[in-house]
Amino acid sequence: MARRYDPERRERIIDAAIRVVGAKGIAGLSHRSVAAEADVPLGSTTYHFASLDELLIAALRRSNEHFTEVVRASGALTGPAADLAGELAGLLGEYFSGGRGRPELEYELYLSALRRPALRPVAAEWTDGTAELLSRRTDPATARALIALMDGICLQVLLTGGEYDEAYAREMLRRVAG
Repeated sequence: MARRYDPERRERIIDAAIRVVGAKGIAGLSHRSVAAEADVPLGSTTYHFASLDELLIAALRRSNEHFTEVVRASGALTGPAADLAGELAGLLGEYFSGGRGRPELEYELYLSALRRPALRPVAAEWTDGTAELLSRRTDPATARALIALMDGICLQVLLTGGEYDEAYAREMLRRVAG
């Protein structure tokens, strides 16, 4: 039997892994659960990703790329006249506007690096890449402080069940940005 050419299979497997983590958490992630979600043979998941860490790395990178694209496309980087704090607070508002599902998923992937050392460089890539983008508008230390504040605000919203307060975020980001 001839092997079917499927150039999108790897990407579908990554997307399926993200959906599995979103529905069942990291604990529910397995090659088998991802294969079922992607509607591919089990061997396809292990062919493309020898370990679950490799699959999580790909899923985390996908999440990182999504957020980086959003920051790049925002008005936060357009020039010195743009309200950096206001734009970043607005981005967080958009992040939470679709509900808690996507932010919970992305933070679960991001925080999985605490227990999975293989993921730490990917988590650092997100921080470094976002700091590099924000450094176009501020100095590198302030860029990292803004990222830390945004992370803290997001985690507080997610962990306390509270609502995102854009005015509060804008004011705190403005204080850090100077």
